[in-house]
Amino acid sequence: MIFLISANYCMSQKTERPVLSGQRIKTRKRDEKEKYDPTGFRDAVIEGLEKTSGDLEQIFKYLDTAGNKLDYRRYGEVLFDILIAGGLLVPGGAISQDGEKPQTNYCIFGASEDMDAMHSFEQVFIKLTRRYKYLEKMFEEEMKKVLVFIKGFKPIDRIKLARMTALWIGNGAVPPTVLLVLNNEHLIKNGIALEFLVELFVTFKQEKGQSSLVQNLKKGGLESKLMEFFPLNKRTEENFRQVFLDKGLTEIVKLHKAQESQEAKRELTQALLDDIHDNKAHKDIIVDIKELALKNSIPEHEIIGLIWSTVMSLGEWNKKEELVTDQAIKHLRGYCTLLQAFTNTDRAELSLVLKVQEFCYENMNFMKAFQKIILLFYKTEILSEETILRWYKDGHSPKGKMHFLEQMKNMVEWLQNAEEESESEDEED
Repeated sequence: MIFLISANYCMSQKTERPVLSGQRIKTRKRDEKEKYDPTGFRDAVIEGLEKTSGDLEQIFKYLDTAGNKLDYRRYGEVLFDILIAGGLLVPGGAISQDGEKPQTNYCIFGASEDMDAMHSFEQVFIKLTRRYKYLEKMFEEEMKKVLVFIKGFKPIDRIKLARMTALWIGNGAVPPTVLLVLNNEHLIKNGIALEFLVELFVTFKQEKGQSSLVQNLKKGGLESKLMEFFPLNKRTEENFRQVFLDKGLTEIVKLHKAQESQEAKRELTQALLDDIHDNKAHKDIIVDIKELALKNSIPEHEIIGLIWSTVMSLGEWNKKEELVTDQAIKHLRGYCTLLQAFTNTDRAELSLVLKVQEFCYENMNFMKAFQKIILLFYKTEILSEETILRWYKDGHSPKGKMHFLEQMKNMVEWLQNAEEESESEDEED
């Protein structure tokens, strides 16, 4: 190292001794970076755990006190490694064997797999993370790591971990999104991820109920990905149903079916939009929609709702209420053939009327357009008078009920009179 030396001379020309122009800073002991030593931390924790003889109350008391001496902020994930697996986890899920006492049995993997034991260990984690709040986020990151390692654990340890994870998700210690890390090829191909999830779902249902299970699957973004956890050669609807029904998880099957139905409806809607934008003839669009509906088992009363919503989404509506009605009628005339093709049942017709009512209610500019739209559909034989009368009597939605009933009053009276005249003529004949 080269130092710059400066010499200062006083006016008496007496030469001072040269000094360094820099400044020597003495490193304080507290500023020295402490060596990262997870093995040393592990040894200290295991030594303390061994003195508790496995008594969970004593384990918590020890961990509570040790937090004042041991650096939980720095070694939090190591601490959770020990409490879950009994030692320091290395990539692949094995326990590091460095040192004289690398592992303890006073951990989840060393406990019984029955739920009483699981609940007892659950309390240790709850108390610990409440005592040291900063451990909560570290625990979430730890679980993402541990779940990737499950292939390296013994089958019985995977069961214990699945049950504990169900409890942790149930009490909010970890979010259900941590389960997404199981969507990993090396865990899926041998069925390990699926077995883990099934055990977790069964436990969660027993502890929290089926509605909470479904809610957490949705919260974790798992409801649309369940089939992805099956090995590639077992991704069939039949196999899906069998796996979950055998474990009494009927709600999982229903959820999956609902998700598939939603996806099928999105596919049908997109196909309809594409055909319209491509200016396909209505007869060709009808063929395409019917094929998709048959393929995905979408009933007609749901198809008509999708067609209505799609057709109305294509309009650029005037903001003036007095103009939007004529605009809507003109727009809808171009799609009457398409709508007529999917109102072959009373249920489909009534579904369409309700969709029109809800649309007009939710889009205030259309409030006065309802009657004219229904009249158009009646004249073009999309709706029958029986359906309109049924809607008026007791089939309507509560949304804007009085407004729309009043709006339809004259038309309904006209239909009723026409029906009576027709019956009278029939009797004379």
